[in-house]
Amino acid sequence: MGAADDEPTGIRCRLDELLAERSMTLTELSERIGISIVNLSVLKNNRARAIRFSTLVAICDALGCDVGELLERDRS
Repeated sequence: MGAADDEPTGIRCRLDELLAERSMTLTELSERIGISIVNLSVLKNNRARAIRFSTLVAICDALGCDVGELLERDRS
């Protein structure tokens, strides 16, 4: 991992908040959508550099939310 990988993306993932609102664990989400806990954790902790549209759709479908509720601009 290089220095560029540590730079902020300007995007914040609200996965932790959405899971809490739905009383769902990362493990439950992983089992529902077939994406590893490790990959979901990278996203949840704002360390993802890219994400597939199919992954976004699967997460949003499982959580009953829109992409704009899951991802937001981080202006800090």
